[in-house]
Amino acid sequence: MNGVDRLLPSMRLVERVLATDVSYTISRMQVLERIPGNPIGIAYRWIDESAVALASRFLPSFTRVVGLRPGHERHIEPLVNWYREYGIRPKFELVPGMYDAALGRELARLGLFPSGFHASLIGEPDPSETFDENIDIERVDSADAMEPYLEAYVAGWGIAEKDQAQFMSNVRPWRDQSGWSLYLARMEGRPAAAATLYMNAGIGYLADAATAPAFRRHGLHIALLRRRIRDASVAGVDFVFSGAAPMSTSHRNMERTGLRLQFTRANWTPI
Repeated sequence: MNGVDRLLPSMRLVERVLATDVSYTISRMQVLERIPGNPIGIAYRWIDESAVALASRFLPSFTRVVGLRPGHERHIEPLVNWYREYGIRPKFELVPGMYDAALGRELARLGLFPSGFHASLIGEPDPSETFDENIDIERVDSADAMEPYLEAYVAGWGIAEKDQAQFMSNVRPWRDQSGWSLYLARMEGRPAAAATLYMNAGIGYLADAATAPAFRRHGLHIALLRRRIRDASVAGVDFVFSGAAPMSTSHRNMERTGLRLQFTRANWTPI
């Protein structure tokens, strides 16, 4: 069976992607949860074995409800109340094939609406994947290599200077997380971009890429995608996936590497 057939749309593929997405996100959150006193306010609330509500008081990107499906309507109001008591605005992610009108009606009744969308792209990894040899990409495999990675990462995500020292301290444990591989791209010898490959249960997640503003539009993002796709293939994964804002530069770069749209999730948030 060729790769196109193996990756034809199916709920099984969607479920595997969501499970890996959740696994990676929880792995990131657990790094922060281990900080004494849990100052970032990390919390979880499982709905069942595959649906979960994630929360952070200070990092909105972690606040997501993932895996809702028909029959979960009764869980929505308690989750809205839980988030309200926690002092944060929820985001419910609804995925095609796992959505029905009853979920939408309940979310609307509680004052939520589809405020945005996020594309999930999937592809079969290729061991012959090539990337621009003029771009120096290295695996971050030592404490010394972690420092330029952090330099590129904080620049790429625009972390305020006053917050950088604490942020770097929070991120340093990433190098030791199971299933993670960190990558640093350099231009002219300078740390320029960073990215993560997360592998779990035969799936490669092309996660968390960031390019410093001074080095954008030089092909770093697509070079990091190609390098991670190649490494995932060598590791023997079944497929790779990633996500981006629809029609964004990141989305287009993913399409250029051979990834194709798997689904677009709707993000429901309070009005």
